[in-house]
Parts: sequence; C-alpha cells; structure tokens
Amino acid sequence: MDRVALRGLKARGHHGVYPREREEGQTFIVDLVLGLDTRAAAADDDLAKTVHYGIVAEEVVAVVEGEPVNLIETLSERIAQTCLKHEGVLEVEVTVHKPDAPITVPFDDVTVTITRSRV
Repeated sequence: MDRVALRGLKARGHHGVYPREREEGQTFIVDLVLGLDTRAAAADDDLAKTVHYGIVAEEVVAVVEGEPVNLIETLSERIAQTCLKHEGVLEVEVTVHKPDAPITVPFDDVTVTITRSRV
C-alpha cells in the first residue's frame, strides 16, 4: 500500500474535559498517513485517481475546529472517519497532538495515535 502523509496540520479547538479547555480552546496538531494505491494516478498523472490531500487537510481542520469533544481519542476517531470517506483511502493513521494539555509537570507533548481501515 502506498502512503500519502500530511504532518503538522494546526487548528484551534475547544476539546477537553475541563471548562477552561472548552472556553479558551487550544492548538491541536494532526499528523495523517493515508494508505492508498497511487499506481493509476501516477500512470495517468491524474489527480482524480488519487486523494486530494489539500481537501483532506481542510476537512481535518474543520473537524478540529468543530464540535468539541472531551477526549482526543474521540477527536482522532472523527478525523479517521473523515479521511476514510475519500474514495481510494483504504487506511489512515491519525496522530493528534495536544501540546498544551493541562498537565502539572513539564512535558513536550501528549499524543494519541490510531489506525483505521475500511476492513
């Protein structure tokens, strides 16, 4: 399976279990790896035969900016399902970063990574 990756998509969302997270919001960063077969697109040099990653990026940002959820696990699942709606995308790996998570000790990042497929 071929891979198309988008890394570092940034959007402001209001996800989290604490009122402050819901009220103030914070930046979330999303990495995607889309699994698909790109041979037909490459053979014909035709965008219509592959995934339009610009559109996928816009849709993922809309999910992050959209309806708040408590958990980044839930956000990851919504993003994965959005990606799998694209014809040709057979599998997706989603990593959601929450670098400003409300943790009381020094840390660099919190992430959740999931893999989903049409199977």
